[in-house]
Amino acid sequence: FLPSLPENKILVAQHPLLIVANQTATLVCNYTYNGTGKEFRASLHKGTDSSVEVCFISWNATKISSNSNKEFNCQGNHDKDKVIFNLWNMNANQTDIYFCKIEVMYPPPYVYNEKSNGTVIHVKETPTQIQEPQSAIPLWILATMTGILALYSMLITAVFISYWQKSKKHMYHQSDYMNMTPRHPPYQKNKGYPPYAPTRDYTAYRS
Repeated sequence: FLPSLPENKILVAQHPLLIVANQTATLVCNYTYNGTGKEFRASLHKGTDSSVEVCFISWNATKISSNSNKEFNCQGNHDKDKVIFNLWNMNANQTDIYFCKIEVMYPPPYVYNEKSNGTVIHVKETPTQIQEPQSAIPLWILATMTGILALYSMLITAVFISYWQKSKKHMYHQSDYMNMTPRHPPYQKNKGYPPYAPTRDYTAYRS
């Protein structure tokens, strides 16, 4: 509620607190003015000493212009008895108290409002989302390569098993071959017989 004022005075009222959860804030500056001014300027200031001008809007009967500090995304709009400042892409470092200032630029005398209680804009920290790095190779190519490698591995395994079975069968046939060459008994090795000579039978001479 804005009380009535003496002539050529400005009074500003602001909401005491704004909670910003989506990086966007709308700050409304309601004001009362009963003078004869024709050209006005409204600005939004940051900090307890209002040292940083965030953005401003100026207007008269035929023209409206606005500008914003490069460190902020801010735009002002004028409506009857109020100025609306829209801020977006805000971050937690911009949490502070903000003040509206309304000025009568023309005609003289120059008039501006006394400092209001301000609005605390609390910008909540935005959770950081960690994105998993996307593979440079499309998924279907990876699936195709995996299938080809699996098929290749199966073929190599089949060839190895086939070769192993053939080798085993060949070794089995070799072990079935018997060497039929006669050999001397172990006790006749040193009796001077020629190699592989058959053993003589002496029983025929005993008669």
